[in-house]
Amino acid sequence: MTDRPILGVTMGDPSGAGPEILTKAWSDPAMRAMARWLAIGDAGCIAQAMRITGVRGEVRVVERPADARYADDALDVLDLRNVDLEQLQFGKVQAMSGRAAYEAVERAVQLALAGEIDAIVTSALHKEAMNLAGYHYDGHTEILAKLTGTKSVTMMLTAGEFRVTHVSTHCSLREAIDRVKKQRVLDVIHLTHAALKQMGIAAPRLAVAGLNPHAGEGGLFGDEDVLEIQPAIDAARAEGLDVYHCPVPPDTVFYRMSSGHQFDAVVAMYHDQGHIPTKVLGFAEGVNVTLGLPIIRTSVDHGTVFGKAGKGTADETSLKRAVEVAVLLAKGR
Repeated sequence: MTDRPILGVTMGDPSGAGPEILTKAWSDPAMRAMARWLAIGDAGCIAQAMRITGVRGEVRVVERPADARYADDALDVLDLRNVDLEQLQFGKVQAMSGRAAYEAVERAVQLALAGEIDAIVTSALHKEAMNLAGYHYDGHTEILAKLTGTKSVTMMLTAGEFRVTHVSTHCSLREAIDRVKKQRVLDVIHLTHAALKQMGIAAPRLAVAGLNPHAGEGGLFGDEDVLEIQPAIDAARAEGLDVYHCPVPPDTVFYRMSSGHQFDAVVAMYHDQGHIPTKVLGFAEGVNVTLGLPIIRTSVDHGTVFGKAGKGTADETSLKRAVEVAVLLAKGR
């Protein structure tokens, strides 16, 4: 890998603003300077997005990454030819769009596993559209785990130096509570520690959020913190990892990371526990990183932006931040 890693950037659901966000982010010279962009999706759809956004440049169709030129005047696109523009409707859930988004991720994973690209950066897909197309997954994380044959993965959200990983993500709150088990918590601690090292943090400091109010108050408000989370923390500390000695009440742990800078990352127990503080503190800056995969994958931390699709006004900031994190991870590997 050179100083400019090759990034496979998927266009996301074409009924949303993903293609527009992609072209707007690529048009920033600073983004092209740090990475070689290979857009993965439908070339006609991406060319249309360029017209909508007013981005200057051409779409250059390639069959494989080795054919790309990565020049400033043309966006290289690995064309999957899977969107009928006459049938495409902005802001609408369509099986065609769900299929196109899935196929872009699938192709990107194949290229990354083959070593033809250094990392994947994904735009948003629409879960309902994807399921209409016959791909029954809860989201990107589950797709990536399946395609790479990975059993233990976790989602990390970043917003600058604010980093949160998750013991569970897309499941009911009832199921999320059931998933709080010692081994799973310990696995996520390991994945988090390894990711921080890859990001250049030599001695990561971790905290683990409690599940219950006041981290259970010694068992008064639930015993999961005592029976499952504390043993995972003890095991990690016995291995020499710098993990805070007990579960930290979830109503203070994120403040202690963001304002007190006491931790480099927090392990959250479920989706909303980690997502809410991240999006409050850095909605436009958020990045989603999948940890545990044999490949590097980062993503925007927002949805398909159906309400702005076709207007050229969607904010590309999250995709830019996702590119920056992908480059950091690729160089740290």
